[in-house]
Amino acid sequence: MVNQLVTLSDPRSPAAEAYRSLYINLSFSGQERPIRSLLVVSPGPDEGKSVTLANLAVVAAQMGQQVVLVDCDLRQPQQHELFSLRNDAGVATVIAAKGEAASALQAVADVPGLKVMTSGPVPVSPTQVLASRSMETLLNALVESADLVLVDAPPVVAVSDASVMATKVDGVLLVLKAGQTKRDYARQAKETLEKVNAHVIGAVLNNVAADAGMQGYYK
Repeated sequence: MVNQLVTLSDPRSPAAEAYRSLYINLSFSGQERPIRSLLVVSPGPDEGKSVTLANLAVVAAQMGQQVVLVDCDLRQPQQHELFSLRNDAGVATVIAAKGEAASALQAVADVPGLKVMTSGPVPVSPTQVLASRSMETLLNALVESADLVLVDAPPVVAVSDASVMATKVDGVLLVLKAGQTKRDYARQAKETLEKVNAHVIGAVLNNVAADAGMQGYYK
């Protein structure tokens, strides 16, 4: 799955440039209300939220930010696979043991400034873990240690985990997949997040065919 990190495998590609543009746009969106922690989610499964989050984390670190990526998708985590990291310890183990955040942070090779906290072993009750006071304490500690904390979570429509995490972060980015995300699900996801007073700062549409007229510029 490493080749999905196009910001590392093909940094001069249109896709990598799109992630850089996304990061810059997010930076401007936080001028009036600083975004130190951002939740990246999708309405349903397989819509690219984990890959989008991972590439955004790489770009932010490449731009000089100290970035922590936290995999709070405790049901079907992907960040350890995307970055080829171990997953024997992470969010679930830190919360269970009430441990220090630093004990579960892993550096990413070739990306100075980026650290990842994987999910850890799947817990019995993911929602209970995410809704705990310990989760809020952990997230606050990570925010204090970094310029930007990026959080992965399960799809909004599928389970309540994303809604729980949306109340603990500065902003939420909704990822949609062209040709797959159903309009009703996108609307439902937005309404669900609004019900918990989440600060939805925008949406990303991925899987869009590149404009053939722009391809030559990136060669």
